[in-house]
Amino acid sequence: MMPDRAFFDALADAAKHETLPRFRTGTLVSNKLEGGFDPVTEADRAAETAIRDLITARFPEHGLLGEEHDSIGLDREHVWVIDPIDGTRAFISGVPVWGTLIGLYSNGRGRMGMVDQPFTGERYFADGTSSWYRGPDGERQIRTRDCGSLSQAILFTTSPHIFDGDELARYRRVEEKARLFRYGTDCYAYALLAAGHVDLVVENNLKPYDVGALIPLIEQAGGVITTWDGGRPEQGGSIIAAGSRAVYDEAMALLSA
Repeated sequence: MMPDRAFFDALADAAKHETLPRFRTGTLVSNKLEGGFDPVTEADRAAETAIRDLITARFPEHGLLGEEHDSIGLDREHVWVIDPIDGTRAFISGVPVWGTLIGLYSNGRGRMGMVDQPFTGERYFADGTSSWYRGPDGERQIRTRDCGSLSQAILFTTSPHIFDGDELARYRRVEEKARLFRYGTDCYAYALLAAGHVDLVVENNLKPYDVGALIPLIEQAGGVITTWDGGRPEQGGSIIAAGSRAVYDEAMALLSA
C-alpha cells in the first residue's frame, strides 16, 4: 500500500505543530559541527520525531532516512527521506524560506514528495505523476517553465561560499551567463523552480534528505534534476535543477568544462 495526499498532509501538519510555534521565538540552537557552524534546533528534532512516529505506525515495513535520527531499513523497497527543517539557518534568522521536506523513494528512485512552508501557508506536492501547489492564493497543478536559454534564466544557489576551488570556478561560469542570480532560499528555490517562477538551481554537498522530496516535485513538474556529472540525484552530492532541458544543457556544458 502506498500513501496518499492526505497522509503527506498529516505528516506535514505534525511537523508544523512542532516548528511553527518555535519560529521567531528565540528557540535554542545547538551546533553539530566542531570547528564550524552546523545548527540544529529543538524544532528540528521534535518535527522529525513526529513525522517518523506517524510513518512507523502506518507503514512499519517502510525504511526511514532522516537528518536528526538514525536511519532504518535503507535496503527496503520504500524508504522515506525526511528533512524536518531544510534551511535551519533561515529558521533561526526568522526568514520564512525554510521548509519541511518529506520524500518517498521506491526502489531507490524519488517517487513522491512534499515541501511545506508553514509560515507562508504554502505546500508543494508530487503525487507520483504530477506536481501541485496549495497556498493562500488557491490550489493548482504546477509546471516548470522554459525561458529559452541560460541568458534569460533566473539562477538560485544558497551562497557562493558553499563552493571551493574548481567547483566555485565552474559555478561562476554559470552565474556569469544567467540573466539574474539570487542567494539564500534553501529548498524554497526548488519549489519556485517547480512552480515556474525561476529557471535554475545549482548547489553542492547536499545529502539525500536535502533532495529526496525535491526530485519528484521537479521531475513531475517537467523539470530536470541531476548531479553535476549527469547522474541520478537521490544520494545527493553536487546538484543542478533546471526548468527546461535547454537551460540544463547550457548550464551543464559550463559546469563540466
